[in-house]
Order: sequence, then structure tokens, then C-alpha cells
Amino acid sequence: MRSKYNRVLLKLSGESLMGHQGYGIDSQRLNEYATQIKEIAARGVQIAIVIGGGNIFRGLTGASRGFDRVKGDQMGMLATVINSLALSSALEAAGQPACVFTAINMFPIGEHYSKWKAIEAMKQGRIAIIAGGTGNPFFTTDTGSALRGIEVEADVMLKGTRVDGIYTADPEKDPTATKFSEITYDEVYTRGLKVMDLTATALCKENHLPIVVFDMDTPGNLARVIDGEPIGTLVY
Repeated sequence: MRSKYNRVLLKLSGESLMGHQGYGIDSQRLNEYATQIKEIAARGVQIAIVIGGGNIFRGLTGASRGFDRVKGDQMGMLATVINSLALSSALEAAGQPACVFTAINMFPIGEHYSKWKAIEAMKQGRIAIIAGGTGNPFFTTDTGSALRGIEVEADVMLKGTRVDGIYTADPEKDPTATKFSEITYDEVYTRGLKVMDLTATALCKENHLPIVVFDMDTPGNLARVIDGEPIGTLVY
């Protein structure tokens, strides 16, 4: 079956990597992700990945506990590098070549990110995992993934979460919440929906990068999204 997208930016949540542990990296969840990613790479889809660091450290949480905000955000960036190394290791173990790029120079842990190196890696069939957010404090990994998705000329940003799309309210707290099959960037903003932060949403809107929010924790869902099945919510 022909894939709907040729090149994607996959945004993964750091929290999802915890699995049922409550902290750190659950190797079972990590391997499930690697299997799903390898499956779509085998079909010729070019994949760049940005992963959060919330399972290890969140800059904002650190700031609320008295850390300097800039240092807290830098600690969060390092957490994304740890997750990126773990994911690249799991992919390589599954037989899928991957490479880690970092927003700030951290050789030999990862190669210093540039758009052209990341695109070249994807064209060669490797997964380009881009760590360290934007490299600047005060920006989230959502903004980092929007920026990288635009830079590497992805067809879509796939935001893999633990919920199966965007709802009128938090479905875990409000049983009457209903799911959107699609929604505009402006409606996300006016309704105050917590899809991504405003900077990330504005970047995607200005650069016409559609977003698909879907449940990544169900094995096989990534391939279904790539096939164009309407299992998540499209933001356009």
C-alpha cells in the first residue's frame, strides 16, 4: 500500500517512554516504538524524530522548584539527548540504522545538527533523531519539533501521544468530551486547547505544516496514520 506521506517529523513525548514505571525509560515501550518506526521506514518513508525529556527532567518544573530557568531548560535539553540515544540504540538493535543530531555541539555523543545533514541521512534510509530542542531556553520540544519539521521539509508533523486525538476537553477528566477528526490551527488557539504551545502552533500555521495527533502507544497505529487512516486528529 502506498504511503500518504514521503517524509515525516515524528514528535514523541518523553512521558510516554516511562511506560508504567512513572519515571525514566521503560525498555518495553522503547522497543515497541522502535518496531513501529522500523515498520514504516521499511516502506521507504523518510523519518526525522524529536523526542521530549519529561520522563527525566522538565525545565518548567525545575524553575518552579527554584532552579534558574535557563539552567533548568538546559537540563531539559540534556534529558532529550538521553532519550534520543536510547531510541537510536533500540532502533539499531532492531536492525534499523539511525543517527542522533544535537542542537548544540555535543560531539561525539551526537553530530551537530544541520538541515542538510539530517536530510542526507534520511535519504540514505537512516532515522534522523534530532535532540536538544532548539538549543535555546524558553522553547519547548513542541516548538523544536515544529522548527525541525519545517527545516527538513516534512510533509506532516505526527505528534504521538497517549490519547487518540484532540478533544473538546481532557477525556481523562471529562466523560462528555468529544473528539475532533480535524480542526484548524485558529480553532485550537481560540478554544484554548492544549495541543502544543502557541509558539509551535503559530510556526506550523505560518509554514503550512499540518499536524496529526494520534495515539502512539497502540502498536500499529503509526503505520495506520502513514496509510492515511483517520485514527487521530488533523490540525491544518
